[in-house]
Amino acid sequence: MASMLTKIACVVVACMVVLAPHAEAAITCGQVVSNLVPCLTYLRAGGKPSTGCCNGVKSLNKAASTSADRKIACGCLKSSYNASPGIKPTNAANLPSSCGVNIPYKISPNTDCSKVQ
Repeated sequence: MASMLTKIACVVVACMVVLAPHAEAAITCGQVVSNLVPCLTYLRAGGKPSTGCCNGVKSLNKAASTSADRKIACGCLKSSYNASPGIKPTNAANLPSSCGVNIPYKISPNTDCSKVQ
């Protein structure tokens, strides 16, 4: 009986270890938008992104640490892009690199977020 309880306890602990990283809350569209609001001037007019903008881009990149988070962020970026008139496609696509950040997809309303890793 004790041997069976020990085995069950080990399985429970193993499941907790495996599932713990996935139990964290995913990134939200609110986080995406609040991080990128300082970038609207750059996205519409170009030039050089502000320090506040790049800090938001870097913070967002750090927060989107899993594939699931990156897919959510991608979808939020697409929705925000479409809801914000005047954003220039080139500026949106260049935003990450202009802030020294590398992301695995292009910021564009045409990006297929289901393929983001």
